[in-house]
Amino acid sequence: MREPIKYVFIWPAFLVVLIIALFPLIYSLVASFQAFRLVPPRPPRFIGFDNYADLITGARFWGAVINTATIVFIAVALQYIIGFAIALALHAKIPGERLFRVTFLIPMLMSPIAISLIMRMIFNSTIGPVDDFLTLLGLPNLPFLTNPTWAKGVLITVEVWQWTPFVILLMLAGLQTLPRDVYEAAEIESATPWQQFWGITFPMLLPISAAVIFIRIIESFKIMDTVFVLTGGGPGTSTETLTLFAYQEGFKKFNIGQTSALSFLFLITVIVFGTIYLALLRPYLERSR
Repeated sequence: MREPIKYVFIWPAFLVVLIIALFPLIYSLVASFQAFRLVPPRPPRFIGFDNYADLITGARFWGAVINTATIVFIAVALQYIIGFAIALALHAKIPGERLFRVTFLIPMLMSPIAISLIMRMIFNSTIGPVDDFLTLLGLPNLPFLTNPTWAKGVLITVEVWQWTPFVILLMLAGLQTLPRDVYEAAEIESATPWQQFWGITFPMLLPISAAVIFIRIIESFKIMDTVFVLTGGGPGTSTETLTLFAYQEGFKKFNIGQTSALSFLFLITVIVFGTIYLALLRPYLERSR
C-alpha cells in the first residue's frame, strides 16, 4: 500500500516544476518568431525567422559573440592555470595552508555586483588607486574602463580574481583523492617532481579538469552583472556580451520578439562551444581511463 502513495506526493510536485520550467521556454520560442514589442505596444505578429535573420546579419550580434568568447576563454584558461597551481601548493602543505584555504574562498563568496562596484573605483582613471600607483612610478594614467582593450583586460581580471577559488576548491579535492602508492613507486624510480606531475598528477586529474573547465565555460558565458557595472558594454559596444545585449534589447527597448530570438541564438552558441570542447577532449579522456 505504501508504494503507490509516494507517487501521489511526487507527481503533482513534478508536474508543477515541469510546467514552470517549460512554459517560459515555449513562450519565448513562440515570441522569437513574432514581431512583439511592449513599448510602443503592438499586438504580436508572426514574422517567421526574420528576428533570427536580423540578428545573424547584424554586426552587433557577432561583436557580442566575439567579446563573450574572448572574455570567457582567456578568463577560464587563467582560472585553471592559477587555480591548479595554488591547489598544488596547498596540497603540498605549505606554511599557513589552512589560513590560505579560507582566504582564497572569500572572492567566490562575494556578490559580483559588490565586487564590480569596488573594482570600478579601483580602476577609475582619475581617483583609482591603480592609476595613483602608476603615477608614483612616473607612468601615465591608463584608461582602464574607457579603452576597449584595457576594459576587456579589467573584466578578465575581475573574473579570474572572483572565480579562481572555484577551481582551487575542486582541483584540491581531486588531488586529495589520488593514490599515494603511485607516487611512492615514482620516487623509487627517481622521478623528478616535474615528471611526476606530467606523468601521474595531470593525467589522473584530466577528467576532473575537463569537468571544472566545462562548468566554468558554461557559467562564464552568462557574464552580465560584472560587465553592466564596470563598463556598461562600452566604450560603444566593445565589451558588450550576449547576455548584456539581450538585457539591452529586452529591458530598455522592450523588443520581446528579438530578445527571445537572441536568447535562443545564445543557447545555440553555448551548445556549439560545449560540443566542440567535448569533442576535442574526448580522445584524451578515453586515453586517461
